[in-house]
Amino acid sequence: MKIIYRFLSAIQHPFLLLLRLYWGFSFFQTGWGKFHNMSNVVEFFTSLGIPFPQYNATLVASVETVGGLCLLFGLFARLVSVPLAINMIVALLTAHSKETFNLFQDPNAFLAEEPILFLNAALIIMLFGPGLFSLDALRCWIKNRVAK
Repeated sequence: MKIIYRFLSAIQHPFLLLLRLYWGFSFFQTGWGKFHNMSNVVEFFTSLGIPFPQYNATLVASVETVGGLCLLFGLFARLVSVPLAINMIVALLTAHSKETFNLFQDPNAFLAEEPILFLNAALIIMLFGPGLFSLDALRCWIKNRVAK
């Protein structure tokens, strides 16, 4: 049992690194894409009945772009995971509401939706942190060295 525990402990930080790199870059790309197609995003938000579509489209694009970069580098990762998770919950409740509200009738349709994957990644980083290979860990290490 100790061997399994040691193995899982050993792969925790590389797993968090790979998770952050992939999903951080994915969040960044998605947000950057929204900035470059802002009129389409505003039009889509308008069709969903989202209030203040121009403002909310800019907010969503900013959260995804900046939050994605922060996840990518592991800087303030737990903090930025909160607005990223909220972003994905709102996406599930608006743009993907049919699949979300039919979760128990058709779980495969819900699980196939992209925002649930993004939400899972944000929640994992929020709960477990960015891992040892991050700027947050480096910042913490420097802070402890200076305090001594």
